[in-house]
Amino acid sequence: MFQQALAQAATRVQTRLDAEFVRIGDQGPVAEGMAYASRGGKRLRGFLVLESARLHGVDPAQAEFAAASVECLHAYSLVHDDLPCMDDDDLRRGLPTVHRKWNDGIAVLVGDALQTLAFELLTRPEMTYDPAVRVDLLASLARASGIEGMVLGQAQDIAAESAGRPLTLDEITVLQANKTGALIRWSAEAGARLAGADPAALTQYSTALGLAFQIADDILDVEGDAEAAGKRLRKDEAAGKATFVSLLGLEGARARAQGLVEDAETALASYGAQAETLREAARFVISRTH
Repeated sequence: MFQQALAQAATRVQTRLDAEFVRIGDQGPVAEGMAYASRGGKRLRGFLVLESARLHGVDPAQAEFAAASVECLHAYSLVHDDLPCMDDDDLRRGLPTVHRKWNDGIAVLVGDALQTLAFELLTRPEMTYDPAVRVDLLASLARASGIEGMVLGQAQDIAAESAGRPLTLDEITVLQANKTGALIRWSAEAGARLAGADPAALTQYSTALGLAFQIADDILDVEGDAEAAGKRLRKDEAAGKATFVSLLGLEGARARAQGLVEDAETALASYGAQAETLREAARFVISRTH
């Protein structure tokens, strides 16, 4: 059920984005880079928007604007994270990063343009005619992606590299709740916000989900491709950077991730069987192999 819903969400999000890029037209390498950077990936954030909308009876044709919005925001963050002044990565999803395919300046503009498109998508009346709902989604995404969320997490990550000591478990938990978790929380809450419903249960669910997702990433860094894992670990060690695995050990990290998945499932109790796909999503994030 989950894999089918994830695939359907990915198709719907890509169709929406393709329509936007057709509308934008041939505006040179920045527009080309926007389409390039926003292709592929699991589309987990878009799925969470669409699935939370389904739980609240929101038409997917309306929710797809919010789903495409958060995927644009996520793509922008990856383009900027890959830059030489950040993580200096050459590949993303098996393809050259935007600054390698074009150059640093184009990559900055591609990220900027994807970010502004994300917010523009949330203004569409096709999503909802209620201006108060559109403003709520805009404001909450701004908080989740800015200095109260994702940007803060990235700044905390940069600061940790020059702190002269590894982060504590509490500190890395806060960092990842901002850097990775904030957009995941917004995505899961979006369906309730679109319906004018209380997102509290989905906030609890997605807070646990986001942290489990990051712990699973840390585990994959250790268990994945040996050469890539070794390079990543050496880079982290040189920077004095802690991970959930370095702080908890491999088995401890697995146990922590499993406990978070159980917390996420419990948070959905009020939705009953209707939320089974979201429960499967929580189980997926710690069982994935890439």
